[in-house]
Amino acid sequence: MKTRTLLLLALACGVAIMLAGAVLLFQLSTRDDVEPPVAIGAEATVGDMVVVVDGASESAGTIEVTVRIGGVDDADGAAGFRLIASGRAVEPVAGDDLCGATTVEVTTCRLRFDVSGADGASRVLFYERGDGGVRWVLA
Repeated sequence: MKTRTLLLLALACGVAIMLAGAVLLFQLSTRDDVEPPVAIGAEATVGDMVVVVDGASESAGTIEVTVRIGGVDDADGAAGFRLIASGRAVEPVAGDDLCGATTVEVTTCRLRFDVSGADGASRVLFYERGDGGVRWVLA
């Protein structure tokens, strides 16, 4: 292969890399920013559900979150909650006195998460319903 052919191929590869970089920069510049977290005590609407996190307390490897939720009758309305504790996803612990079914009327319930396996102190609560979602920074 001639040197001139190799130089032209290297130039074509360089141009392709520059075009790919330009496309990536365009995608990054037009992407929506992440929504800020909802404040504790503030009302958030996710799809057809209204959610308010009133507070959270942690002791003995368990964090308990007090939530007001309602807006629609749903047997699994509170199933969209999850907690990220120091980079690990934690599902709610099941219990008779904890959040579950929701009604049109806003009611208060509790969520309990086992965070004994989490290394740090970071706690972020997420609620997702349909295509929407919100988050609260608990610690």
